[in-house]
Order: sequence, then structure tokens, then C-alpha cells
Amino acid sequence: MSGREEAIQRLKIAEGHLRGVQRMLEEGAYCIDIIRQIQAVQASLNKVSIQLLDHHLNSCVITAIRGEDPNERERVLKEISSVFEASSRL
Repeated sequence: MSGREEAIQRLKIAEGHLRGVQRMLEEGAYCIDIIRQIQAVQASLNKVSIQLLDHHLNSCVITAIRGEDPNERERVLKEISSVFEASSRL
């Protein structure tokens, strides 16, 4: 299974968990159980994010760093910084 296929599969699993959270809320499930399911969805999304970041670092970023264009190198490094800045605000 390719990295893209694995990411799609993980997202489908997270989608199913999210539907489960909605159902739990509709049925009046115990709050802590709902929170645990939300945490499972978040963990699943984090895994996909890490997988995508790893792929990006090992493909796009390496290509830009090895390339001749200093502007492209700077651009991809700024992208990485902005992703980490955005995640720290969550």
C-alpha cells in the first residue's frame, strides 16, 4: 500500500470514528466516553499529518534544498516553519 493509500485509509477510519462521536452525542452517551472517542479521532488525524509531513520532508524539501534556486529553498523552509507555528496555536 502506498503512502497516499495508507493516508486515505486512515482518514476513512477517522471519519468513521467521527460519525461514531456524532451518534454518541445524539444518543446521550457518557461525556467521558465521547471525549475518549474525540481523542481517538485527533490521534488518527495526527498520524496522517505526521505521515504527510514525513513524505514532504523526504521529497519536496530535499529536492528544494538540493536545487539551485535559493528562493525555492527559502520558500519550503518557511512553509515548514508556518506549519509548526499553526500547530502550536491549536
